[in-house]
Amino acid sequence: MGQTLTEKILDDHLVDGELETGEEIGIEIDQVLTQDTTGTLVWLQFEALGLDEVQTELAAQYCDHQTYQFDFKNTDDHRFLRSAAGTFGAYFSRPGNGICHNVHKENFAAPGKTLLGSDSHTPTPGGLGQLAIGSGGLDVAVAMGGGAYYIEMPEVVEVRLEGELPEWATAKDVILEMLRRLSVKGGVGKIFEYTGPGVESLSVPERTTITNMGTELGATSSIFPTDERTEEWLEQFDRGDEHVELAPDEDAEYADQITVDLSEIEPLIACPSMPDKVVPVREVAGESVDQVIIGSCTNGGYEDILPTAKMLEGRTIDRRAEMIVAPGSKQASEMLARKGWTAELMAAGVNFSEATCGACIGIGHVPASDSVSLRTFNRNFEGRSGIEEDNVYLCSPEVATAAAIAGEIVDPRDLADELGDLEAPGFELGDSYAEGMGRSDADIINPDDPVDDELIKGPNIGDVPLKDELGAKLDGPALLKMEDNITTDHIIPATQDILMYRSNIPKLSEFTLSRVDDTFAERALKSDGGFLVAGENYGQGSSREHAALCPMYLGIQGVFAQSFARIHRANLFNFGLLPLEIDEATYENIEQGDDIEIVDDVAEAVRSGTEEFTVRVNDDWEFTATLNASERERRILADGGKLSHTKKQAESDGAAPADD
Repeated sequence: MGQTLTEKILDDHLVDGELETGEEIGIEIDQVLTQDTTGTLVWLQFEALGLDEVQTELAAQYCDHQTYQFDFKNTDDHRFLRSAAGTFGAYFSRPGNGICHNVHKENFAAPGKTLLGSDSHTPTPGGLGQLAIGSGGLDVAVAMGGGAYYIEMPEVVEVRLEGELPEWATAKDVILEMLRRLSVKGGVGKIFEYTGPGVESLSVPERTTITNMGTELGATSSIFPTDERTEEWLEQFDRGDEHVELAPDEDAEYADQITVDLSEIEPLIACPSMPDKVVPVREVAGESVDQVIIGSCTNGGYEDILPTAKMLEGRTIDRRAEMIVAPGSKQASEMLARKGWTAELMAAGVNFSEATCGACIGIGHVPASDSVSLRTFNRNFEGRSGIEEDNVYLCSPEVATAAAIAGEIVDPRDLADELGDLEAPGFELGDSYAEGMGRSDADIINPDDPVDDELIKGPNIGDVPLKDELGAKLDGPALLKMEDNITTDHIIPATQDILMYRSNIPKLSEFTLSRVDDTFAERALKSDGGFLVAGENYGQGSSREHAALCPMYLGIQGVFAQSFARIHRANLFNFGLLPLEIDEATYENIEQGDDIEIVDDVAEAVRSGTEEFTVRVNDDWEFTATLNASERERRILADGGKLSHTKKQAESDGAAPADD
């Protein structure tokens, strides 16, 4: 039997286990990336592990979330990150150079390589044949130190693309169609592998839009084969020698197959406030629009912004709307300027942002109260934009620009018919490096020529808290009961007033679950232990490990949920919190405030491989909770988390720490 493309890359990097769905495997990591809101902890953990040099082929540190440096704490973080990159041997991308996924794609992503990143949208380079996976920062730190990355072998699902996209339909609409069909839970435990004759009609930037937003499906990763389009794109960036032909075997077998006829795709839009609330644009046409933003790591490339510029040439935006372009990289900004499109956009009434994640996480360009914002981003979780009860829609640059022109949501096909002289902009690659493409080398500091060679820690940068070994007895109140699809934005918000404390866990923990219950942190500290209760898909969204670390710091011992999002589940193990699964009936019966006691000797049960735990509620009734964990995960959990476990292992082995 032949192999899928995913299996080929995994097989080439396999160091532990076998490629059987559901079995735990360990893989070698070629490249790692991290960003400024997760990176400080990554490097503090790297230091705490006693490591002194990056062991992967390449490590890159980006500063993209806190670009505006609205407080000295942000600037101190960036200085610390630059010093960590210089001390340990990583590339450093300076603030303003762009979003990690875009800059990494332009400079480092390579076919056939593995990439692990402390950001959930790390799978972006799957569009050029790199197997890229998002994870918690501690997993990145261990991988950077030479340890394997462990994961359950996902199902590999074939997404067969037929036909070609018609006018006004885009790659963004393809991934929105996937979300419409499958939901935000439809990709959990899966890697989507794109195949079929329709693949060759899509350029690398279009493919990376799809792989970037595959994260919203809950997928472990998404990947495309490589071909002439891949080679063309790499040559554009003077990296043609990195091209490798990669494809699945003709007799490869997949766990499932999905067929998407590109010729039937139409302009789509995700309604507030979830990426899978997708409908055709015509179903919501006429809704007045107050704000339009083009950009983010999903649609922030030159090729994404160019259609907007073409549509606005000789026009102005509606006076009722504000429009912002936020490029994904400084390179995209430079190319727009060199080609004259920046002036064209400004003349149309468009404002420009720095190349930053900013608005996507609620930092800058926060919508007005009771307003509608159309964004080309990947997430529209309620409150993520920086204001509670927001109305954020997700769509393609073409749909967003049409709305900016009309002042209301409109299908661009209908607007073109109405105006008579609005042509479909189509897709166009930018200039190549040889043709004078803008190149932002000045903003990437090479590890061979660092600015700093020792760590620089400002007053807001603390230590990584450690958890004690798991005890025999776990009990406490159900401190908070939550609904389905609680995101890491709910657990630790990323707004500017909170984000600045990402390096200061005691302070950051004060905001834990504040968007669900603003009394939670105070109650948790006073309770001396307790549990969280949640519905399905708990912890979806960002990879931020703070969403596990802060509850641990507050004394939370475990989480009872109907199901967990992949990265957050791993982070719970990494910080010593029991992730226990319950059924719907149990979830319905537990009430906030109930006294909960795990009857078993917990430490012994975890170490011995016990799967079902008996849990007593109010000394009145009992239920069964399930721990699905590998032997390795159980050792990590029993030792109080991955940092404690890895240090303990290193001390017993007398060698440099590396995950077992």
